[in-house]
Parts: sequence; C-alpha cells; structure tokens
Amino acid sequence: MKRDKAVVVFSGGQDSTTCLFWALEQFEEVEAVTFDYNQRHKLEIDCAKAITEELNVRHHILDMSLLNQLAPNALTRADIPVSDGKDGELPSTFVPGRNLLFLSFAGILARGIGAKHIVTGVCETDFSGYPDCRDIFIKSLNVTLNLSMDENLVIHTPLMWLNKAETWEMADNLNAFDFVREKTLTCYNGIIADGCGECPACHLRQNGLNQYLAEKGVL
Repeated sequence: MKRDKAVVVFSGGQDSTTCLFWALEQFEEVEAVTFDYNQRHKLEIDCAKAITEELNVRHHILDMSLLNQLAPNALTRADIPVSDGKDGELPSTFVPGRNLLFLSFAGILARGIGAKHIVTGVCETDFSGYPDCRDIFIKSLNVTLNLSMDENLVIHTPLMWLNKAETWEMADNLNAFDFVREKTLTCYNGIIADGCGECPACHLRQNGLNQYLAEKGVL
C-alpha cells in the first residue's frame, strides 16, 4: 500500500484526523475530502481546512447541501436539540444517508484522481447506534461501489473495532496525540479541542481520553 494513493473522508474531528495520520503512514500520496452539507457548525469545515493546510494535504470540499434539505436533524437544524437515543431510537444527531453519500462521492473522487483506497473513521465499537457506521454496511458499500464503476477500490476503517481509549492510543502511537487533542473539532456545540464537556460527543471523547491516560498512569 505504501506506493498507493488514498482519499481520507475528513471532518476535522478526532476520528478522521487520527485516520488522516494513519493514512499518511500507510500510503505514498494522500488527499482529503470534506463535505459541506450546511452542517450546524461551519467551523467544522474551517477546522478541516486548517489541519490539511498544516499537514500539507490536498483538500477537496464538496457541496452536499441537498443532504441538509432531505435530512432534518440536530446536525443540520439549530432548533433541534442534541440528544441521545432513548428506548432504541437513534440519536437526534443521526443524519440519514450521510455515510452512504459521503463514501459514494469519495469513491467517485478517488476514481477521478487515481486513488485506489478510501479511508474513513467510522467505528462500530463507539458508534452511538448509527447504522451507517457498521462494518457490514461498509463491506456492502465497498462491493457496490466497485460494481458501479468497475473498479477495485478498498475502503479502510482503521477505527472500526476500537473504543475511544484505543483511538487515543492510536493517535499517540502515530505521534499525533497533542495535535489531535488540541486542533480537532468533535464537539456538537462547535468548540475545538476538549469541547463543551456537555454534549454526547464530548462525553465520549473525554471518557476515552481519561481511560487512556489512566492506563498510561498519567491520571
């Protein structure tokens, strides 16, 4: 893989930034793609821009505003509160079809720039119940993408079976721990680094960080 080219689906958050560092070690050439779907916090796109500029990674930003029209939820509407799923329901932050569309367009982009690999930070261990983060979905879509374009693309999911503590460990092993902690945006309330500390994304991130630091003997 070291001589190959990859596209990283990139939001500027903890998971996708960790995957970006992973891809930079795995592949000779790496480009990133971010999707603008009129998400709740435009700062997410600014954060992605800043990270790719600092790492000298070519960055594509694609207009996916149609998704905002089709999928009203807490990440596309300021008047819908962020909440965890109750009684088996999906969280209010679930965006129907998001990973289906993002990975499909990433595949088209990959074909156009001669990349054979797509990297995404989806995870089934700490995935909040999102159906489009499951391993079975990724494998199914990988087959469908290749059939649709007669290609041999490979979708990589380095975080699929990791919990958040293990994701922090991966960042540390990639010499990117401080970078990921200080420069990424995971918070649903749009606060970079350690975030607001109140939303579900911040709780998941902080709990994983605390667990990893405790295992290292830092806490």
